Amino acid sequence: MTNADSMPRSIRKNATALGLFAAITVAIVALIQQGTVSRIDDARAQAQLQALAEILPAGSYDNNLLEHTLVLDDPLLGNRTAQPAYLAFLDNRPSAIILQATAPDGYSGSIRLLVGIMADGNLAGVRVLEHKETPGLGDKIETSKSDWIYSLTGRSLNNPPSERWEVKKNRGEFDQFAGATITPSAVVRAVHKALQFYDAHHEQLFASALASEQPEDLP
Repeated sequence: MTNADSMPRSIRKNATALGLFAAITVAIVALIQQGTVSRIDDARAQAQLQALAEILPAGSYDNNLLEHTLVLDDPLLGNRTAQPAYLAFLDNRPSAIILQATAPDGYSGSIRLLVGIMADGNLAGVRVLEHKETPGLGDKIETSKSDWIYSLTGRSLNNPPSERWEVKKNRGEFDQFAGATITPSAVVRAVHKALQFYDAHHEQLFASALASEQPEDLP
């Protein structure tokens, strides 16, 4: 006679019930988790769209930016891995692009940026995605802490001239922060490089997007 056969009937019954309860619980948790992940993904997509929309002028595009992307990997952008760029269209014509760029030489590490560039090469705006700069000093690159980053809007590859794409302490065009020069200088240089990338590749970027409505890698 096996141990199972020797177990009292009530114990076997309870074990079966517990097993069934555990299986149902696992199934319910899995369903809740799946629904939560879906809601999180939706919320993240909406937050991302909102962040992108802050960069481009109202009425400058009429497409869903998340549905028109290219995956870019170029040294001028400074990213460690390939990152998506978002292309904007108005009446099926290219109107702008938002690049992801990284300033690797911030005071406390890399500074990740969104760089919006209008089709004519003028900066639509710049926003900080991630940084580790010193609170009260370097964090003034955030729009919530300072309006400094708005000073980049409207600039272009040649406005100011290449040698003036620096902070004033380094004989450039842009203001630095009191007690913090490295952070704004790193951002200015990264944005200038993003403009250089756009100038060299803008025709190819938009042509690739128009050739297919599906995201694709830049050849």
